[in-house]
Formats: sequence, structure tokens, C-alpha cells
Amino acid sequence: MLRTLLLATAAFIALPAHAEEKPAPDAAANAPADAPVADSQDSDHDQPNQEIVVTGTRARATADVLGGTAILAAEELTREMRPTIGETLASQPGVSATSFGPNASRPVLRGFTGDRARLLIDGIGSIDVSNTSADHAAIINPLTADRIEVLRGPSALLFSPSSIGGVVNVIDSRIPRRLPESPLHADGIATYGSASDERSVAGTLDVPVAGKLVVHADGSYTKTGDLRGGGYVLTPALRAQAAASVDPDIQELADLKGEIPNTAARTWDIAGGAAIVDDRGSLGFSVSRYDSLYGVPIRYSLDPSVEAEAVRLHAKQTRLDVRGDILTESAGIHQIRLRLAAADYRHSEIEDTGEVGTTFYSQGLEGRLELVQETHGEWEGVTGGQFSTRNTRIVGEEKFLPRTESNQYGLFTLQSLDFGALKAEAALRYEHSALRAQADADIGNPLLDRSFDSLSASLGASYALADHLRLGINVSRSERAPTQEELFANGPHAGTQAYEIGNPDFSTEKAWGVEGTLKGSGDGWSLSAAAYYNWFTDYIYDAPTGAVEDDLPVFQYNQADARYYGFEVQGSVRLAQLGGFAINADALADYVHAELVDQGPVPRIPPLRLLGGLEAQSDAITGRVEVEHSFAQDRITTFETPTEDFTLVNASISWKPLGAGSGTSLTLSANNLFDVEARRHASVLKDYAPLAGRDLRATLRVQL
Repeated sequence: MLRTLLLATAAFIALPAHAEEKPAPDAAANAPADAPVADSQDSDHDQPNQEIVVTGTRARATADVLGGTAILAAEELTREMRPTIGETLASQPGVSATSFGPNASRPVLRGFTGDRARLLIDGIGSIDVSNTSADHAAIINPLTADRIEVLRGPSALLFSPSSIGGVVNVIDSRIPRRLPESPLHADGIATYGSASDERSVAGTLDVPVAGKLVVHADGSYTKTGDLRGGGYVLTPALRAQAAASVDPDIQELADLKGEIPNTAARTWDIAGGAAIVDDRGSLGFSVSRYDSLYGVPIRYSLDPSVEAEAVRLHAKQTRLDVRGDILTESAGIHQIRLRLAAADYRHSEIEDTGEVGTTFYSQGLEGRLELVQETHGEWEGVTGGQFSTRNTRIVGEEKFLPRTESNQYGLFTLQSLDFGALKAEAALRYEHSALRAQADADIGNPLLDRSFDSLSASLGASYALADHLRLGINVSRSERAPTQEELFANGPHAGTQAYEIGNPDFSTEKAWGVEGTLKGSGDGWSLSAAAYYNWFTDYIYDAPTGAVEDDLPVFQYNQADARYYGFEVQGSVRLAQLGGFAINADALADYVHAELVDQGPVPRIPPLRLLGGLEAQSDAITGRVEVEHSFAQDRITTFETPTEDFTLVNASISWKPLGAGSGTSLTLSANNLFDVEARRHASVLKDYAPLAGRDLRATLRVQL
């Protein structure tokens, strides 16, 4: 696999042209008058612009209006940063998290997770097994992120046909994009969090060598103890059952409070890379190594005959990334962009005896090529292709999948027209997926081969109702091929506490969607609202059959019609100007309703959430207080339990001692100030693992 990638890189280097990073659209055109905008000159100390970047692909502001795109960067990213990508993004509109303890948390986008909400690193998948189970951590380190994008609408089809909920794209600087202005550029961050005694440190270094060559190195280390939750570990219903037990050990569980056992972690990550950069483009690579040993919360049994396991996972990944772009300006093609990655991943599930129970192995190769068109008047676009191959193998007592191989090949295009008041955008993607499961006597399946062809499309337009206010509508038709778990699973899965059975006869999952958006910004105000409705045919879901295998309930994957609808609203307004401080108020609301037609609610859907904040901003100091209320969720399936409402109060202050233009800052925050007991309904483990209690955090960021 690595040989194939190196050969592809060599062929790319042999191309007779260099590339140029085309400037992104000017953020000032769509930002409020009081919003900070980075200097137009490239500089390592510039703060990231808040425009729609879409992983280097040129896109007008139409993409933002049509797709409900959110960007987390600069001070907000520093304030929200947590050890997992799920918890880092959990306060964004339309985003919740799986919250499988403090170490394994994926984003939940509009109620979707797994294959319907892809995680990317600079446009390429994370190449791990985090989509197969909630206890498998995504190999994405927020400490190394420069910016995190949540993409929806037509632009999401550039990366996946199956991302109904959206795409999370993490942008880092491991492959340099520009020449540093100084002989040495360094960026460091250190954090302490009291809820889990979290200690983390990360640093990056970029050095220009011989004019056009930039050498990059970065590393991070995080160590935590057991997470301290707010209130009791178990829910009131489970505590009542435990207290009523005749077994003294079970009775003790009713009083378990504070620290959540078996949630400590240690993670380190290191990378090195280099790129050739000049006024006509860049070509570079990076090699990284990720190593994490973490525990998952114990799912306590109230049956004395069933032993609760304290499992730890040791995940490792070695990854090679390549990125380049070529300025051609010929034959109607302005630029060619290449992105490749290969990774070797494994994790071992370690029992409390120290023995390895099960090991997951995964190797993957993924690449994409984009042809960016010359702009012709009102028309611009990008067309390209993408491929990926994955090999997954599970060894051990909890093997629930045979050895599988999946190959995907896709072609995509995104085209946009800008007539001023009226803007339009269309996307089309074709994808071929081939999945094979080897014959496996342990599981009892023969050799199985399935292939799928899917065609997804999206069409949208926006119209200017007034200056700085646009109304948009987007209609989409998508098809998703089943995953290997949905097709071939047949065995016990400790992470979900279920014996999972797939169906190799599944057809593609199909969906129609419509989304309306209203966005605007002006002097001291901004507004972003979206409402959506999705109709699914042959929606794939799992449900209990009533049978029991290996002391676990049997869950069978099925297909049925489904409906998802919901909304997101986010806005801010400047209330006053007091001296050098702008006093701003902001608010957010999001909601998802999901049901299987004629059957009932879809499980683990986040409830209605409201969040409001008051912020005082100046060039050097920003103070913020916010209140988040998550309503109770009682629209549940027969195998779920309801989730109580909760209210979190958070406060923070950030200081830039060197002024607004500096990337050096000190951020102090207090989260869940009143130490309330909070549980996310999207979490499989919510009844056994509450969210963090009071968490006092200090983050120092230094740029040189």
C-alpha cells in the first residue's frame, strides 16, 4: 500500500508544473462590520479567516448560505478544545456527541453518526474503525487542528455520498502550505483541566530551508485521570434498582458518586513533514504516529451473576499523507489538486486481568484528485475523482465481523453560478462500492461479495432579500451503500452490549432532502437559520429481536422507511459599546425529530437544546458567560431509557498580552459551574457515565 502511494507521489512530482494556493474569498464581504478579518497578506501569525474554505476548493459564499456550514477556529477553537473531536464540537449548531466516556466521543450531526457523518482530515478519512463502535476513538487529535469545518449541503458531496448529516473536516498544518516569513515559526499550547486532572501539551515547528523547502514537526501529549462527573454515576432508576438488591456489592453501586472508574487515558502523537512551496504552488508530505491507551466507563451489571468488565483500549496508527496542487491555467483548468493518505491502524481491547481479549486491524489507502475550473463570468466549479480501499480484520473472543475488504471509487462535480442577487449551486456524485467478506468458520459465514452503484445529487439557490440578508433552498437526492457491519456482522459486540447480526441482502439506502436557510450579517449583528426534512427509503437500522446469544441481546439490522426533520438557529447582536469593549449577545437553538415509519422513534436522537451567551470583546480581553439547556428526551424506543433535562453554566476569559494581532493568549474557563449531573441522550453509555462535572480549565497558547 505504501509502495503504491510513493509511486503515485513520484508520478505527481514528475509533472512539469508547480502549484499555487489560490487566495480564498474575502471574508470581509460577508462578516459583520465589527468582526475581525485576517490581513490579506500571508503570515504565519494571521488568525484563520471565517470564510468557507471547503478544504482548499474555491467556493463562493453561496456554499455557506445553502449548506449551513460552521467553522471553529482561532479563539473559539482554543476555548472549546477537548481531548476528543466529539466534545470539541458539541456546542456547535446541529451537533451533539456520542460521549462514550471522555476518551471516545464522535460528533453526532443532526442525529446522524458513523458512516452518515464522515470525519475527515484535510479532505481524507481518518482511516480507523471509529465508525464500527461507539467505544472506538476517532484517530483525530484536536490539539493539532488549525480549523474545524462542519460542511453540509452541495459541498458535502465533494467528499461522500452518504454524509446525510454532514461532514466534519479537520484542517491542520502538518503539510506546510506557505513559506514562513520568519526563520522559525513555532506554535505551542498547554492545557490543564480539573475534572479529569487533564494535562496536555502540544507544539508545532516550521522552518524554511534552502529557499523553497519548509520542514515541519509537531507533537502532543495528553494524560488524564478518571473523569469526575456531576452527581451520581448511575441514573436514579438504576440507583433504585441497585439499592433494592440483596447483594451488598450491588447495593454499593447506588452510592457511587464523583469519579467515573476506568476513564483515565494517556495519548501521544508525533508527526514530521516537508513541502516545496514557491509562487507557483506546493507539494509536500507528512508522516505521523498516534498512540493512545484509554479506558471506557464500566457498564455495571445489577445481576450478581454477570461480571462487569473494566476494558481499556490501546490504539495505534501510523499514517502517511501527501498533498499538492498545480497551477495550470490552460484548457479551462485553473488548478489541479492531489490528496493521498495511507494508514496502518490497530487497537487491542485489554481486559481488567491485563489479557488482550480482541484486536482490530485496519489498513487503508485513500486519494482524491480535483480539477478546479477557470472562472468564466458568473460560472465556476470543480470536478474530480476519489478512491479508497480498506482491509479490516478482527482477532479474539469478541469477533463480530469476518475479515472484510471494501473498495470505493467516486466521481464528483460541484458547479456554481453567481448573478449577484441570485446564486445557484449544483453537485453530482457517482460512487461504486465493492465489499467482500471472507469465509469464516468462527462466525459461520461463507464467502460473500456485494457491490453497489449510487448516484447522489444536490441543487440549491439563494436570493438576496435585502442587503446582507439571503434566503436559500437546497434539494438533494442521495444514495448510501451499506457498511460492512450492516452487511456482514454476526457476533458479540461488547462496545454496544449486543450480539449484532447483519443482512448481506441489503439494497442501497436512499433519501430525498430539502433544506431552507436564512443568513445575514451586518454592522453588529449576524443570523443563521436552517430547517430541513429528509425522507428515507430502505433506511438501515438495528433493533432487538428478543433473543439472547452469549449473554447479550440479539440486535438485527433491518431496512424501513424513515423521516428526519429539524432546525438550527444561531444569531448574535451587539448590545453596546463600552469604551474599548463591544458587548455582544448570542443564542443558539437546535432540534431533531426522527422516526421509523409505522414503528416509532429512531434511538439516541438529541433533544431540543438552547444556548445563550453574553460576551465582552476588546482587542486584548474577551470575557464570556453562557447557559446551555438540554431538554428531556422521552421520545424513545422500547430498548432505550428517557434522559432528564439539564442546564450547564459556563464562563471564560481570554487575554492576549501582545495585542489583537498576536496568536499568544491565555484562556481561563469554568465549565458546568454548578456541578450538575448531565447526560447526553445520544450516548450509548448515558445511564452509566454522566458528563464532566465542574471543570476549571487553563489554556496557554504561544506563537513565535
